[in-house]
Amino acid sequence: MSPADEYAPRRRRLILLLPLFAFLALSAVFLMQLFSGRDTSVVPSALIGQSAPQTELPPLEGMDLPGLSPAGFQGHVTLVNVWGSWCVPCRQEHPLLMELAQDDRLRLVGLNYKDKPENARRFLGELGNPFDAIGVDQSGRAAIDWGVYGVPETFLVGPDGRIRYKHVGPFTPESIADELIPELEKVLPGTS
Repeated sequence: MSPADEYAPRRRRLILLLPLFAFLALSAVFLMQLFSGRDTSVVPSALIGQSAPQTELPPLEGMDLPGLSPAGFQGHVTLVNVWGSWCVPCRQEHPLLMELAQDDRLRLVGLNYKDKPENARRFLGELGNPFDAIGVDQSGRAAIDWGVYGVPETFLVGPDGRIRYKHVGPFTPESIADELIPELEKVLPGTS
């Protein structure tokens, strides 16, 4: 009997145990994530601290507002809200955007995502228009550039054109008070 023949049964057992070892390793990673205590609803953005995407979007037809332009970020604190008329959470957060539009420290810009112009205009006609500019992203390409996971999402862009904060999902009064306003105050000219 050759030495290779002696190790064959042991090698077969190892090969049979490989899936078990892989399962145990994946289970350990899963359990570490589960018990890490991290908030899994927070989705990190690789764009925080980076320049806002150089996205030029046409205006919403039938509205007397400009489209989305990166030049509009320079020198302004801008809140870019990604929304669609078909989005139920967008409808829920809209009254809060109307309140934020009253804050003259920031400029509110809408990125209308995969929407029909008539539906977007009807949505704003019913609920009010908080936006200083609205860019239309019919294909969804601009949302990809911005790293959007779903609507609504909102980005705070500093006067230097860099993304400073991202909020995934609809705003609530608590998220505005506890997250957005402190971040806004950090980027306001003369307060940092």
